[in-house]
Amino acid sequence: MTQRILVVLDPDSDTPVATDTAIAIARRYGGEVTGLAFIDRASIGADTVGSGIGSYYYAEKLRKSLTDEIRQRAAELIAEFAERVEAAGVRHSGDRVGEEGLVKDLLSEMRTHDLLVAGRESHFYYAEPERRTHTLAKVLEDGAAPTLIVGGEEPEVRRVAVAYDGSASAARTLQKFAHLRPFGTDLDIEIVHVRGDSNEDRLVSDRLRDDAAAYLLAHGFERVTTTGIENRNPAEAICELAQGDRADLVVSGAYAKTGLRKLVFGSSASRLLDQAKVPLFLYH
Repeated sequence: MTQRILVVLDPDSDTPVATDTAIAIARRYGGEVTGLAFIDRASIGADTVGSGIGSYYYAEKLRKSLTDEIRQRAAELIAEFAERVEAAGVRHSGDRVGEEGLVKDLLSEMRTHDLLVAGRESHFYYAEPERRTHTLAKVLEDGAAPTLIVGGEEPEVRRVAVAYDGSASAARTLQKFAHLRPFGTDLDIEIVHVRGDSNEDRLVSDRLRDDAAAYLLAHGFERVTTTGIENRNPAEAICELAQGDRADLVVSGAYAKTGLRKLVFGSSASRLLDQAKVPLFLYH
């Protein structure tokens, strides 16, 4: 069960959705939520570096101005979060503004939380939206908890597509989802495996999907089906699943089953985040 949920607070339209999603999950199991906003000092410093004594003086003034402005906005985000959570009657604890470093703060907090919830448009750093993909990749690679990425409205999850290739990453993600049950067990779950077209490939695929289905059934998920998709690129298949035609949520390991530890959506991260119409449950 999901007991402690961490929410990324950002001045974007998805933050209220992420907060409401975390509240709904916490209510299901009597859990609690934590809000975390950021002041990324290192990036602010890099953005204000000048040259020469005069430039340094003005860069320092700019850095202090930016830091104070962001600190104030971060404090407002924490206050708005606390008000929203308390109005919903859900417990919250440890809400804070992180100043140690964007990724460092997130990874530290994830060690003592079951789940991270973030909006798809979360920039993680206010001045550079393009840093989103890089930061998310680091969080997925090293985070102790899985990440749930939501979009512009609170999800109503009834159908779940699980991308499963038998890799350690896929297995850990399947286990995390089964143990946390963020949306309960009254779900229609489809386990999807991308396979080759040989008889051996089909047999291996059948075994992988049957094993995954048996695992979910043992953990209380009663409606589980499996599908084998032949000769497709796994990343493309995940993007297609995330279009919402057959699922309200996509569960996927962050790494493909390859010789190299490569992010499934490493080269297509922006595409997945930008095009996905349903929430994404991701883990390494």
